[in-house]
Parts: sequence; structure tokens; C-alpha cells
Amino acid sequence: MYQSRITARGYELDSYGHVNNAVFFNYFEQARWELFQNKGLLDQLTIQGLFLVVVEVNIRYQHEVRLGDEVEIITAVKKDEPFIIFEQRMRLVPGGQAVARARVKTVFVDVQRISHDIPSRIEPVFTL
Repeated sequence: MYQSRITARGYELDSYGHVNNAVFFNYFEQARWELFQNKGLLDQLTIQGLFLVVVEVNIRYQHEVRLGDEVEIITAVKKDEPFIIFEQRMRLVPGGQAVARARVKTVFVDVQRISHDIPSRIEPVFTL
């Protein structure tokens, strides 16, 4: 599992004064980018000419996030060949109030947009 933190910024608010629901997708994506960067996978993907693309997303919203709130995103990864599925939970810090959860299904594609199995050099990096 990987943990990431983000603080809500003013430009992310909607007319109701809380973080717009579409921004939650960005928060979850940022956590996935950080996971790949911290595990050294971005360079591996570049070398292999592969991209990880999202093919399906399901987000369940549970609580609002307001300006200045800090959220923690916990990301778990599982394999469902040829897919990598990210199970993500977002909660307020401090306190741990559940904010949202997401299930993001991804697949590797090459520059011709042809899908590939999970690369053998990348698979062992995750505890799948």
C-alpha cells in the first residue's frame, strides 16, 4: 500500500464551497503518479515504450472536502491480467473521516495504442 497527502486549494472549490467532485479524480490520479514515481516505474515504462491508461473508473463520494483540508489517499494495487487495478481510499487528516473511494482499472499500451500484458520488469515491484 502507498500513502499520499494533498491539501485542498481554493481554485478546486465549486459554488458550494467544497472541492468539486471532478477534482477527486485528479487527487486519486496524483496519488497513482506518485506511487509510480516513488517505485521507479516511470523510467521503466519510458524505456519499454509503454503507457498506463485508465479504462474504467468508479468513485464513491462519502464526505465533502473544504478549502485547506488535508486528505490522505491510500492506494493498493492488484493484478487482474492484463489489467492493474488500483483500489484507493481518501480520508481527512486528522481524524480519518472517509471522503471517497475509487476503483481504477488500467492497462498498458504501446505507442501504437496496442494493449500489453503487465511487463515482467514492472510486475515484481508491486505486492500484487
